[in-house]
Amino acid sequence: TFFFVFIPLLAIILLAVNLIFAPHNPYQEKDSVFECGFHSFLGQNRTQFSISFFIFALLFLLFDLEILLVYPYVVSAHTNGIYGLVIMLIFFLALTLGFAFELGKNALKIDSR
Repeated sequence: TFFFVFIPLLAIILLAVNLIFAPHNPYQEKDSVFECGFHSFLGQNRTQFSISFFIFALLFLLFDLEILLVYPYVVSAHTNGIYGLVIMLIFFLALTLGFAFELGKNALKIDSR
């Protein structure tokens, strides 16, 4: 019950501190529509769009899921033994090789316009 009371109270306090002390400088550029690094214009939806943003998002999801899948092993590492360690190392090796392949192909390079 401590966490049911403490965590929402802490969240409310931190939000209040942010609202009180954060600078508020709204202006036209800040309030305008801004999507994926490009300003939206009428009829712009048919032009070419860089896929790099989606690659970064997919990589984030992949490594976020990696942490989620490693957590059960870390919790029960003592009972898993060597077999569980080898399976985790194979899992990390596959992810590392895929990431190295993407770095080698310059798939994560975003060209500025």
